[in-house]
Amino acid sequence: MSRHTQELFAVALMDQEKSIPEGTTAWNGARPVRRFGVYRNNMTSGLAAALSSRFPAAVNLVGYDFFDAMAREFIRAHPPRSPVLLTYGDEFPCFVESFGPVAEFRYLSDVCRLEVARGQAYHARDAKPLDPASLVSVEPEKVAFLRFAPHPSLSIIQSRYPAVTIWAMNTGEEELRPLDDWDAEDAIVVRPEMIVNVHRLSPGEATFLMSLCSGRQLLQAVNDATAETNEFALDASLTRALRNGVFTDVY
Repeated sequence: MSRHTQELFAVALMDQEKSIPEGTTAWNGARPVRRFGVYRNNMTSGLAAALSSRFPAAVNLVGYDFFDAMAREFIRAHPPRSPVLLTYGDEFPCFVESFGPVAEFRYLSDVCRLEVARGQAYHARDAKPLDPASLVSVEPEKVAFLRFAPHPSLSIIQSRYPAVTIWAMNTGEEELRPLDDWDAEDAIVVRPEMIVNVHRLSPGEATFLMSLCSGRQLLQAVNDATAETNEFALDASLTRALRNGVFTDVY
């Protein structure tokens, strides 16, 4: 099969409106129209199944049939670029955000971002978390100028909605209950050891951690967080970050 035919073959696989490309033949020389249709359907079904396994909370929120139809639209717009499907669907949250039929589920894209972060954390490089005891020997006058190296599995998720609670209730992490509080929620996703963990963040904590992870000094990160909210608590936030394995080194 020529390169040109292969390209036409790939395009036709992703578009139900396309006919079998010229030059595609079966072992007996016939044009395998029916066989091509089966192959195309199996490929799309397989990719949709891969997406549903990456986004179980989203499946639970909108229902399997609706998710499957939405996934097929995503597949048509974003065909895989690699035979390795570990990262396929990383663009799905942005697709969901602009997908008209789910406009009323404004929190859905953030739930999907959380699920992407969990997958990325699972496959991230292993690294030993920073030992909090290593900070004991730091001279007091140097503490404000410390910089922290983030763990390779770390993601920081910010949402205008209670996306963390919605995700937790739709994955069995928490019991289903009515949501009376629709305030914004932030979280970290991190895998310091073998298990991927999701931790809610307190006010200003996401900004604090993002500043540190971008290479800013501790004092600069504190200023960023307190500029956002006077509810930010440095001691509690730094203690939680160290306990949760957010960092790997300090310098």
